[in-house]
Amino acid sequence: MTGSTHSPAEDTGPAPDRPTGTAGRPIRVLLAEDQSMVREALAALLGLEPDIEVVAQAARGDEVLAAARAHAVDVALLDIEMPGRTGIEAAAELRAALPELKVVVLTTFGRPGYLRSAMEAGAVAFLVKDAPAAQLADAVRRVLAGERVIDPTLAAAALAEGANPLTDREREILRAAADGATNAELAAALHLSQGTVRNYLSTAIQKLAARNRTEAVGIAREKGWL
Repeated sequence: MTGSTHSPAEDTGPAPDRPTGTAGRPIRVLLAEDQSMVREALAALLGLEPDIEVVAQAARGDEVLAAARAHAVDVALLDIEMPGRTGIEAAAELRAALPELKVVVLTTFGRPGYLRSAMEAGAVAFLVKDAPAAQLADAVRRVLAGERVIDPTLAAAALAEGANPLTDREREILRAAADGATNAELAAALHLSQGTVRNYLSTAIQKLAARNRTEAVGIAREKGWL
C-alpha cells in the first residue's frame, strides 16, 4: 500500500482549513448502501456537517457510476456487500471512469482481505461502519485533501495476513461454487471444461488448506478473499 496511513481516530475535531468541493461549495458525497435504514442514518448524520452534502444515494452497486456522473460527486462512500455489484467492484469502475473521484469503502466486516482488495480497486479509505460519525466526516475531508484513511487495526491485520493466494479465476470459481453448484453446472456457467473446473477447485482447496470446496469457500469468505 502506498501513501500515508492515518488512524481515523486522530484529530477528529474541526480543522481550520477544511477542504471543500469545487469553487468553495460543500463536499458532494454519494452514499451507496443497500440497507435503507443504515443509508438514511448515515446520510442524516453527514448532513449535519456544514461542509458536506449527500447529493446522491444508491441501494445497488451497479447504480453507483451513473449516480456519481449525474451528481458531480467529489467522494463516494461505498458499502462492500451490495446487490448488482460489490463495493469493491464499484470502486474499480469509478477509478476507471472518474479517476478524480475519491472512494471510501465502508464495511460491517473488518476482514483483512477486504482492505487489500479495496485498496487495489482504487479506494483511498477503508472504515468500519460502527466508527463515530465525526470520524467518517473527517475521513471525507481527509481523502479530498489527498490523504489515505485506513482503520489502523485492519491495516495491521492485513499486513499480518499477507496477500490473497487465490488467482482471479480461482476466486471466480469459488464464488460460483458457493451455492452448491456441481462441476458440470460450473463448467456450463463459466464456459470451461469440467476438468478445468476440477483443477481450479483442487488448487484453491490446497492453497487454503481446506478439506473440501465448502470449507474453502468459508475460509476465503472469512478472510475477505472472495
